[in-house]
Amino acid sequence: MNDKTLYTLIVHSENIAGLLNQITAVFTRRQINIESLNVSASSIKGVHKYTITVWTDKSTIDKVVKQIVKKIDVLQAHYFVDDEIYYHEIALYKVSIPEFQAEPEASKVIRKYNARIVEVNPVFAIVEKNGNSEDITSLYNDLRTLGCVLQFVRSGRVAITTSCFERVNEFLADREARHQAEMEIRNEC
Repeated sequence: MNDKTLYTLIVHSENIAGLLNQITAVFTRRQINIESLNVSASSIKGVHKYTITVWTDKSTIDKVVKQIVKKIDVLQAHYFVDDEIYYHEIALYKVSIPEFQAEPEASKVIRKYNARIVEVNPVFAIVEKNGNSEDITSLYNDLRTLGCVLQFVRSGRVAITTSCFERVNEFLADREARHQAEMEIRNEC
């Protein structure tokens, strides 16, 4: 079996109800676990962006992307390895104030990971950390060791390519040019 790599898929689609289910079904059929999933509006009006991370091999990711592209409302889908994208996650840690204050190392741990405290009350504080997955997990483990974590949540990965252009912009420009050419031909007839 091939070594598995963490791939980040970026899918652009029309904003259509039910498309997320169709996309995730591609992974389910192949028994691929989705590590993270983030869906949001993109910079293009009416176009949504799915950022999906999965551990798999090159052959499988090629097949998955081809299946996703076949979906009628999908504009484009591409996969990337970590050095081809800039990515971030965000995490929130709710920590118990009594335990946090009783442990002198706690504030050092927060500073070590460049995290910040965004909310404080007599019962708990909320710590925010953004960055890569490894640092977010390490901060969680360090805070848990100190015995002060009440809750923990993290986002899915958000990512943009490091290339100078956005592939979906070129795709939409080409589609619009073809549409305009078709309209001109129809008007001539």
